[in-house]
Amino acid sequence: MGNAQEKPPGGGGGAASADQATAGSGTRSGGGSSGGKPHMAPEKGAVNGTQRENSPAGGQEKKEDSPAVDTSYLDAPAGALPPHLARLKNEGNHLFKHGQFGDALEKYTQAIEGCAEAGIDSPEDLCILYSNRAACYLKEGNSTDCIQDCNKALELQPYSLKPLLRRAMAYESLERYRKAYVDYKTVLQLDTGIQAAHDSIHRLTKMLIEQDGPEWRQKLPEIPVVPLSVQLQHREKPISIEQAQARAARAAQEEARRKEAHFTLLKQEGNSLVKKGHFQEALEKYSECLAIKPDECALHTNRAICLLKLNRFEEARQDCDSALQLEPNNKKAFYRRALAFKGLQDYLSASSDLQEVLRLDPNVREAEQELEVVTGLLRQSLMDNTVHTPRV
Repeated sequence: MGNAQEKPPGGGGGAASADQATAGSGTRSGGGSSGGKPHMAPEKGAVNGTQRENSPAGGQEKKEDSPAVDTSYLDAPAGALPPHLARLKNEGNHLFKHGQFGDALEKYTQAIEGCAEAGIDSPEDLCILYSNRAACYLKEGNSTDCIQDCNKALELQPYSLKPLLRRAMAYESLERYRKAYVDYKTVLQLDTGIQAAHDSIHRLTKMLIEQDGPEWRQKLPEIPVVPLSVQLQHREKPISIEQAQARAARAAQEEARRKEAHFTLLKQEGNSLVKKGHFQEALEKYSECLAIKPDECALHTNRAICLLKLNRFEEARQDCDSALQLEPNNKKAFYRRALAFKGLQDYLSASSDLQEVLRLDPNVREAEQELEVVTGLLRQSLMDNTVHTPRV
């Protein structure tokens, strides 16, 4: 991990408790045991502290070996840092990733102090250490120290993206909205794909309008222009697997939001067109909706209305069948299918569906009235068939 990753303000937990195991050490301090001795769990097969002999030969049961802890990540190279400082940074990253922000903060602090003691002059590595420690402060709700560390990181590496983003979050948590807005805008000059910055700009714009009125832009600090060379340098940097996965996830979320917004708009347009009596146009809108969400029952029943109005009774019946497969007790689907059967002159099926509507809800007045009409039509069709049937 280059820099520790963070969630927006309010999304992080507190510092890890002091009695948790130090990552990679293979030991765990025992809390609650008397005299400071670590509390050992009874061995498997022990009863009341006495080793039980279970083996067929009567010998002592063999103790299981504890699984080996992989600590190879601690020895991974970390920029220009010497091994002992790289180890501290890697351990901090591991602790941060596992939510132990207080312990991670201590490791980053030790690494920063170790750089000063060793006289190491590596702006990039120090920038990352300060930025990572700032992420810990942010997770612990210490926005003031977070901002200070981000300032130090940005002095070492101007226009470094993560310190800018973390400082923006800290400013926002302290309700210093103008400064937060400026930092988010600067971040987007470096990477337009950071959705969190886009969302924050949208949110802060509303807050600043409420706070400062129509002239809110005039009250902002100057937004720095990121040099083109820095923008190009940032874009040409190879991204990690984690960054690539995060970007892909953000792109998928954005595509899902876009589709949902398009779907909602189409459905609203379809409903509006039905109210205006423009059934063909409404039918087209509902068909587009069904291409996005084929399993939404209401779309089938809504499109069935349009088809009924256009005297396309067989297609209306099919839409109602689809709706009833999704929701077997949907009253609207039964009622509209009854109307489709009526249009197809299948009065017996229409009568059956209307009776089903009244079974589900005896108070549907339209179904009662339609049942009377369909019953009359059924009776008439039976009489007509009798009249036209030749006697043998």
